[in-house]
Amino acid sequence: MSFLDRALSAHERFAKAASYLQSPFLLAVRLYWGWQFAQTGWGKLQHLEKVTGFFTSLGIPMPAASAVFVSWLEFVGGICLALGLGSRAFGLLLAVDMLVAYWSASRPALFSIFSDPGKFYTDDAYTFLFASLLILIFGPGKFALDVLLLHRTRKTSGF
Repeated sequence: MSFLDRALSAHERFAKAASYLQSPFLLAVRLYWGWQFAQTGWGKLQHLEKVTGFFTSLGIPMPAASAVFVSWLEFVGGICLALGLGSRAFGLLLAVDMLVAYWSASRPALFSIFSDPGKFYTDDAYTFLFASLLILIFGPGKFALDVLLLHRTRKTSGF
């Protein structure tokens, strides 16, 4: 066996071992950022007048309705993200929410993604956006209600 063959074999074993960390990692991301979204949404729900005023100052259409929608989305979406329920759908909705946050409240940071990346990734919306995209793209992992419900549905329907 050549050095290259041994190296490739070692890499394959390492990659297989590392892949066992995927679901625990996704669970940690969901729990932490789901909790953060839920807290943020709950805080907004407690101060809808201030959120509405802020949305008005940003020129967001229908600021009162938008404030209610975003607050409930972040609160319920955060809880569902943490539980792994509707994970990809909430991942998409929360990612769009964060893109709108960038566009409306942090446009200079958004447009500096390539020219000044530090400005982009130090914005508050960045980690929320990144976590949402992780779950949207990779799914919730094995430790999620989505997986449990899918398994149960397939079992009872004969699939």
